[in-house]
Amino acid sequence: MPLSIYNTLSRQKEEFKPIHEGHVGIYVCGPTVYSHSHIGHAKSYISFDIIVRYLRYLGNNVLYIQNITDVGHLTDDADEGEDKLIKQARIDRVHPMQIAESITRSYFDDMDKLGIERPDISPRASGHIIEQIEIIKKLLANGHAYEVNGSVYYNVQKFKNYGRLSGRVLEESVEGTRVETRSEKRHPADFALWKKAESGHIMRWPSPWSEGFPGWHIECSAMSMKYLGETFDIHGGGMDNQFPHHECEIAQSEAATGKPFVNYWVHNNLVTVNGKKMSKSLGNFVTLKDAFKKYDPIVVRFFILQSHYRSTLDFSDEAVQAANTGFDKLMNTIRNLREELMKAETEQRTSGSAFDCSPYRKHFLEAMDDDFNAPLAVGVLFDLARETNHALNSGQKLSLDALKQIDLLFSELGGTVLGIIPDQIGTAAGDTKTESRLMDLFINIRAEVRKQKLWTISDVIRDGLKAVGFIIEDKKEGTIWRKIQ
Repeated sequence: MPLSIYNTLSRQKEEFKPIHEGHVGIYVCGPTVYSHSHIGHAKSYISFDIIVRYLRYLGNNVLYIQNITDVGHLTDDADEGEDKLIKQARIDRVHPMQIAESITRSYFDDMDKLGIERPDISPRASGHIIEQIEIIKKLLANGHAYEVNGSVYYNVQKFKNYGRLSGRVLEESVEGTRVETRSEKRHPADFALWKKAESGHIMRWPSPWSEGFPGWHIECSAMSMKYLGETFDIHGGGMDNQFPHHECEIAQSEAATGKPFVNYWVHNNLVTVNGKKMSKSLGNFVTLKDAFKKYDPIVVRFFILQSHYRSTLDFSDEAVQAANTGFDKLMNTIRNLREELMKAETEQRTSGSAFDCSPYRKHFLEAMDDDFNAPLAVGVLFDLARETNHALNSGQKLSLDALKQIDLLFSELGGTVLGIIPDQIGTAAGDTKTESRLMDLFINIRAEVRKQKLWTISDVIRDGLKAVGFIIEDKKEGTIWRKIQ
């Protein structure tokens, strides 16, 4: 079964055929670094992390680009308002680039905790001003853009396919446009390629038209084409970027090059909180740093994988707790499997029952080949875990080879592809065995302390273990532990 991807541009699933066989270029719109990352960022970047991981698992050489927007993203997508970084910098009374540096570090720290593999290149908008100016020059030269008072705008009426990605006709795209913008633009839907900086505007660069700064949309066109070429395989981002951002990217890129811009457009859906759209104004805005105070980051990742990337995800304490319970069960199976594997290796077990892993690999690949269906793929892991538990508890010993094959499958599918299962077999078996024995010892000591109602000491043991990378939780069936990723 070939890999199929839902292409927003065609509104259907299509067989994925990269431009160059075995090589995939993918660009994903990165964060605007003016505030800490939130659950919506986690949903988006975990989704694309899974896509990149799976493409690599299939043997492709993937070049993954994800930008950092550190200039040009105005508070109003209709080219009004002020730069989001400058607004935050004024509130904090620091230089805008100080905000950008601080939040960029914060962003990558959050993504690292979620087990998201870093992009191959993370270009910054402010580092590619020259490339943006060169594209604008081309658009002016071929009549797709015009200059007004030192600002440059894209003429959407010159691009006949404007709106094909979002499905909007030109008249619909101007609804809600500010009246005052019409005095400078030829058409209300025209968008800024370059904005003349007002007096006192800190982030500004020289250009043939004025000292100013680029529009948000031109940044991604310049950075994606610089590293992936004028036509590349996959462009991703949140569904909220579909219009106007990605629509504008297509218009300006194809007008500048005369070539198709992107072959597959992939958009992840959004996050709600307790059934309502996540919004600062509603007070239900959840940053990742706050979420990590309550939940292990790997549990947040596992929770997000319960939803297909094109489906909405409702974030609530109850939903994450349910995911936590499921994750614990999966980890207990892995732990029991690896303990049995170490035992078999110690015994130098030469006989035992076989185990057929092929159906689980087949079903997992079928799920992922169907537009990266991670929830269904996770379900396959639970099917494998259920049969593994049955085999381990049946009283009939599995062979050493069978145990290795099961563990390898968990490591490949749940670790390499989904990023939720740690590969501890790569360490020395003796070290893992010692770790397990030490944890059992701590749990037994803590149980005895709790019998004596020495709650403070019990908490010290729990918190101390967490500080060095181990989580212990008290369940009805007993105390369990896991290693923090």
